Amino acid sequence: MVAVLVLAGLPATAVGVRAREITPAFNGSVYAIAHRGDVTYVGGEFTTATSAGRTYPRLRLAAFDTRSGTLLPWAPPADATVRALAAAGDSVYAAGDFHRVGGLDRDSLARLHPDTGAVRSFRHDLTGTAYALASGNGLLYLGGSFTRVDDHRRANLAAFSLVTGKLDGRWRPDADDAVHALAVRGPKVFLGGGFHTVAEVTGTLRLAAVHGTTGEVDDDFLPRAPAEVRAIAVDGDGVYAATAGVGGRAISYSYAGKVRWERVFDGDAAAIVTAGGLTYVGGHFDSACLTSKNGAHGACTDGSEPRYKLAAVTRTGKLASWAPQANGVIGVRVLALSKGTLQAGGDFTLIAGQERRRFAVF
Repeated sequence: MVAVLVLAGLPATAVGVRAREITPAFNGSVYAIAHRGDVTYVGGEFTTATSAGRTYPRLRLAAFDTRSGTLLPWAPPADATVRALAAAGDSVYAAGDFHRVGGLDRDSLARLHPDTGAVRSFRHDLTGTAYALASGNGLLYLGGSFTRVDDHRRANLAAFSLVTGKLDGRWRPDADDAVHALAVRGPKVFLGGGFHTVAEVTGTLRLAAVHGTTGEVDDDFLPRAPAEVRAIAVDGDGVYAATAGVGGRAISYSYAGKVRWERVFDGDAAAIVTAGGLTYVGGHFDSACLTSKNGAHGACTDGSEPRYKLAAVTRTGKLASWAPQANGVIGVRVLALSKGTLQAGGDFTLIAGQERRRFAVF
């Protein structure tokens, strides 16, 4: 059952603090979540998934029915960590550290059939590491820490045609350091990471926006994030970033690049999504600071409230009372929304004292 929590001043769509019981569990970290129709796809470091009391081999890729939680037979094996997933058209795309998927050579990138898991045409060689995927504007966007795609220079960003699968020759807004997060809204692509500049444009520190087909930097969005950006969400009001640093942050920006609100935690913020007037944050933290001040090792200096790896923030920047309490050192790596649920993946094994191994649905 999914409990619906109605908080004073918050929308009735706020998710519950109790994680759904019928959902797969995994024996290793979950890094990525994607959706297509009624199916949720997950990727990570795991090698098995447990569902309805039975354990099945699932080599770093798995899928389940979003509504019922039933594990599906979709199981293309990857030989190393899957760090990112994206569903687009008739395919599911995976990116990560792997070199083989489904028994075929695939260097860091693979295109998979959404129903059978068969490996489809789409093969490229990546010099470096892939961290993020997103789709839009007829393209599949890739972010990471890499220098070349096939025989072509690409500095941490690349795009591929969703029709032909070919590397796009026009979209190449080079970043000078790693790109960890991508988000698409209309013709714009938002980038987050550890970079200092994109396309040599100043003011694009760690968070930037570029045109989805030309790659041209949006000079109206220059927020200069205070620390490395690990995740991005977008909606009609603006852009939301989860950052690392000495004490993590969830920051809401307007589309003009101005800070709307900021919440500080005593550990990295690694995941962020927004819906119904609430922004959900996941990460490595144990507390939410009452002010924007923190000290050594990120500790809150002006008081705090416990928020173990998960928290929610209202549209005005106030800390909501939603506090499911996940465990672990790393905690939550990824958040996603689908079919009226909030999904969390990571390294945790408990939610509010109940066993939820590395994946939970609220």
